[in-house]
Amino acid sequence: MKYLTEQDIDYISVGASVLGSGGGGDPKVGRLLAKHFIQKYGPVKLISIDELEDDQYVVPVSGMGAPTVSLEKLPSEIELTNPLEELERAFGKKADVIIPIEVGGINSLYPVGAAAKLHLPILDADAIGRAFPEAQMETFHLHGLEPEKVAVGDEKGNVALLHPIDALWSEYMSRALTVQMGGSASVSDYFLPGRKVKGAVVNGTLSLARSVGEILMSPEKYGNVFDALLNKLNGFELYDGKVTDITRETKKGFNFGTVQFDGLNSYAGKKFSLEFQNENLVTKHDDKIMASVPDLIVALDIETGRPITSERLRYGSRAKVVSFPCDPQWRTPIGIETAGPRYFGYEVEYVPVEQLQKEGK
Repeated sequence: MKYLTEQDIDYISVGASVLGSGGGGDPKVGRLLAKHFIQKYGPVKLISIDELEDDQYVVPVSGMGAPTVSLEKLPSEIELTNPLEELERAFGKKADVIIPIEVGGINSLYPVGAAAKLHLPILDADAIGRAFPEAQMETFHLHGLEPEKVAVGDEKGNVALLHPIDALWSEYMSRALTVQMGGSASVSDYFLPGRKVKGAVVNGTLSLARSVGEILMSPEKYGNVFDALLNKLNGFELYDGKVTDITRETKKGFNFGTVQFDGLNSYAGKKFSLEFQNENLVTKHDDKIMASVPDLIVALDIETGRPITSERLRYGSRAKVVSFPCDPQWRTPIGIETAGPRYFGYEVEYVPVEQLQKEGK
């Protein structure tokens, strides 16, 4: 057990943006939000999965919607906690621990703000191990845990309580409400005892995000931060490139887009592309896939090493695009069915990034 400091928040915001694979919301918004709530309400206790008791109730707090919307439509205090409190009323129980639903961008720090306001500890784990665009793409679903009730709220104080039949219907219903609420909303979608949470999450992800952020923010300590990052996450450099074209649109509560890169440095003369739906989905060279979901694909600023989220990529951006293996739970048959390339409309089988890199060489 430890208490999160403002330095921890800085590190987590950067590291979670890497683990968010281009999505999860803008890390700056999450950082400012978490610090504001800690300053106003007091410190937040971070507990490990080993400290979680079997009869403690664990509830996620997350943001849903298009990340570009969250740059302008900031969450309010009531939006952050209203859905959780609605679930407490619906279940007739009090939440004991808050968990991030995903360790990506704002969604790693959104729950820190809620934990500070409600004076609850936050679990050093999440239900994805990265960020994904849809609500059924959670390890709870992979382990047969479906949401019984889901609460969705906005900055005005509107709150809706849903009774989906499964996680996919939770996505459909929550997404429709989120669109009507202006393109972003707050969601709490599970109310689980600790005994069910154990073994159904990805452990230690906030601590991992902190470690990754410290690497990228401490070049004087780690030297070449790119090498240090790849070593930390068993990752692969795919290419260096300059953005020469980008198409982006917001529809149905998501950001969709394609980025074109001209290769730089040792990749000069080559062309690459990166496609995203909130999170980066696939990256290609000459229409050949170099990496795909559920593995992580991340664009890093070629000068600073800081991650560039999908909504922040611009014409002229210079990036080092890298990829990391996903948590093993996503490489199971149900994991690939839920969040592999075919789910997103790509007529290819999932191939692990390490195998693609070996074949490419």
